[in-house]
Formats: sequence, C-alpha cells, structure tokens
Amino acid sequence: MVYRKHYLNLIRPFIGTDVIKVITGIRRCGKSVLLEQIRDEIVSQSPKTKIVYLDLEDKSNERFLKGNELFDFLESELKGRHGAPTAVFLDEVHDAEGWETTVNTIRKRKGADVYITGSNSKMLSGELATYLTGRYVEFQITPFSYGEYMEAVRGSVSETGDALFMKYLETGGMPFLPKLGFGTTGARQYLEDLFWAILSKDIARRKEIRDIDLLERIVRYAMTEIGHVFSASSIARCLKHENRSTTAETILGYLKACEEAFLLTRVKREDLIGKRVLSVDEKFYVTDLGLRRAVIGDRRGEDVDQALENVVFAEMRRRGYQVTVGRVKEKEVDFVCSRDGRRVYLQVAYLMPTAETREREFSALASVPDQYRKVVLSMDGFDFSRDGIEHVHLPQFLLEE
Repeated sequence: MVYRKHYLNLIRPFIGTDVIKVITGIRRCGKSVLLEQIRDEIVSQSPKTKIVYLDLEDKSNERFLKGNELFDFLESELKGRHGAPTAVFLDEVHDAEGWETTVNTIRKRKGADVYITGSNSKMLSGELATYLTGRYVEFQITPFSYGEYMEAVRGSVSETGDALFMKYLETGGMPFLPKLGFGTTGARQYLEDLFWAILSKDIARRKEIRDIDLLERIVRYAMTEIGHVFSASSIARCLKHENRSTTAETILGYLKACEEAFLLTRVKREDLIGKRVLSVDEKFYVTDLGLRRAVIGDRRGEDVDQALENVVFAEMRRRGYQVTVGRVKEKEVDFVCSRDGRRVYLQVAYLMPTAETREREFSALASVPDQYRKVVLSMDGFDFSRDGIEHVHLPQFLLEE
C-alpha cells in the first residue's frame, strides 16, 4: 500500500476538529484507502477513539441510502459517548438521502470527527455548502503521481529511469493497477470497466443523460484532443461527419458533466499582456492517462507531447497551483501556474534536438514580461538552460518536493 503522504500532510491539521473533511476525486483514485490511512493514524495517536466506518457503495450498507436510516445509525453510535472522541468515516456518501442534513447534524455532536468522500465535484454545491459555511474543507484526490507510482511498482517491474517514466505515461496512476500487473489484459479490462462505470454512474445517471452513445463520442473526442485547443463547434462538425447531429449547448453540457465527475479538466487561456482570460477555444486534460489509453487505444507514441503536457498539468494541480494556458501575442506558454501570489511558467516538449526547436520553446518564455520562475521541461538529457530560463529533465521535475 502506498502511503499518501502528500494528502495526509494536508489533512493532518484538521484531524480531531469539528470541521468536516470532504475528500473528492475520480472513482477508484484511492479515496477509500486514504480514509483507511487517516483512520490508522487516528487510532495510533488516540487508541480510545471510537471508529465508525461505512462504505455506502457496499451492498450490505444499501439500507443506509434510504430515509433516515443513516442518521438513526450514526445517532445510535454516538449515543452515550458524552463528548468522547468518535471518528466517523462515510465513503461515497452522496447517494444517501438527506446526507447533507445528516452530516451537518452529526458534525455538531461534541467529539464527532467527520470525514466524507464523493466522486462528484458538485456534492458541495447544494445544501451542505449552505449549512457549512466555514465548517468544511475539501481535498481533491488524484490517481498516483509519478513519485507515488514509482513507490507502487518498486521491485515489481524491470524498467528504470526514463523507461519507467514512459511506462507511467502509458499506464497512468490508478492505484489498483499494480495488483493486476501493468500492461496485462486484466489491467486494460479494469480500466475499460472503470471508464464505463464513470460514464454510466457518475455522469449519465446523475445528469439523466439517455444518449450514452453521443456522450461516449464526445468524451472520446476530448480525450483524443487533450492539450489541443478546440471548441464545441469543432466537436459538432466532427460528429456531423459521423452522422450524429447535436448542438453546441448539448456538447458543453456533457463536457461539464465530465468535469464534475473528475474525468476531464477544462483549462482556461490567459492573455499575459492584456491580463485577461480568453473565453473561447479552451483546452481539456484527462485525469488519468491510463483511462485515456484504454478508451482511445494505443497511439504508438504519436501523441507523446500531449501525454507529457497532461502529466505536468496534473502534477501542478496536485501541488495546489491554479493553472491556465498563457498567450503572449502570437506565442503560447503551455502552463501559467499561480499559488500564494507567485507564478511559475512552464513549457513542455518531448525532445529538443535542433536549435530551431529550442528557440521556439525558450522564446515563448522569454516573451513573458515578469521575473517569476520560467522552466522548459523535456526528456533531453542535456541541460539547455539559458538567459535565466531553466531547462529541467521532466521526470526529475515531477519528483521535486
């Protein structure tokens, strides 16, 4: 089991407080395991703490999804505790009727330390947010980072160095995959089944989408075009060639539903000179590259640049940065990463074998009119740093603390 140190460090200051800890993320990204690690830490530090743990996707707990069953059960578990510490863990709570009211009421019980998980970003947009202004904190969990992936496969694969990193690009970071063996038929089947579970349960069912075929086509298009600028109109034109007609409004609605289920992330474009957000032709990135490969097939390395961009984007988001795509006149900066009032500018390339290629990548960053850190990332082994712009080996950058 990989110890998810990054997230535990973020959550640890809130353990034992009456602030509800909300853990969100794409289905199967490791939320349940993280709950177990939090539970183990609580027990090790405070052995007398009572643990109440419910997996609400488990068939045996189905009764808690209806009526007041969940509230009544939790009330009985807290009864007689008289303020003694109790840690309540509710995994995938969002399908339980009235869960917002239940969670808020339990939070008010003295000694209750509450943790909940969900696979939809909108779980905090309704009653819970209204009830809990200032009383909850959200942590968005992702599949394994490259560092966590290295820990997961240590001793089980023969690849090292750049070869191991390229394997990570192919397989992605879903935590269950090391148990199956990367690259196996079972791993691919697992990812395909996971994709359909996300599509049917977390997107279609929640949004009452009946045209699953259209939804799948739109998702496949977006996954194929990660890192490329496209619009709803461009998708509509592509679908028309496939004899499927739909509106830009429908396409945008379906893409929004994919964002809410953490399958895709939309990235806005920013004019670095005019200091304004550009409202058209945004980019999308996928939460897990293994899922993408299972859905659109093996691209035989033809889109390695897109995959590299995707993994860098995911890492910067994991580190807590707000990320946009930058534009300086006619030049594009792959990522503008902002956090705590500071910025990092990143340019991502696979290899830069020629002076012309290097000039293209470095000149975009050289055009940015400020003195924040600027980095070109690539798989080259030679250091091409110049003019105050760093050049860093991409896998090394991903392992920075």
